[in-house]
Amino acid sequence: MPYVTTEFTVNSPDQMQELGRRLAKLLRPGDLVMLTGELGAGKTTLTRGLGEGLGVRGAVTSPTFVIARVHPSLGDGPPLVHVDAYRLGGGLDEMEDLDLDVSLTDSVIVVEWGEGKVEELTEERLHVFIHRAVGDTTDEVRHVTLRGVGERWAAVDLSVLSA
Repeated sequence: MPYVTTEFTVNSPDQMQELGRRLAKLLRPGDLVMLTGELGAGKTTLTRGLGEGLGVRGAVTSPTFVIARVHPSLGDGPPLVHVDAYRLGGGLDEMEDLDLDVSLTDSVIVVEWGEGKVEELTEERLHVFIHRAVGDTTDEVRHVTLRGVGERWAAVDLSVLSA
């Protein structure tokens, strides 16, 4: 399956949120975005920027204890479905209870900790890997790798996000 990869360095939470706002401009209904990174890496901060860029209602916060939150669009854009799969087991068994496959065609679905759990939802997805920079004394610098999987993402120039 084709994929395209782009890498960025993000120097602050504000820059992570801005990356999310810019990324939102490339998203459309039916997109699945998977976020991978350790605790505190910036997954929810990126998602907050996505919510701002998509123009959705409600504060985007970590859905750790509710598992999933739906943020309806304030305009004519897609709603944002924000999922935290950290406490869920592997595979789609538990994910099916969330009806993500029903929401997928009309929404942008962002899944934190989704690796190994949601890939079966669609062959086309954007996987975002966030890693703390080794040796960063401020604990704010992150290396972000975007990997677009499938035909949908093969046609998208992710390098425009660095502008």
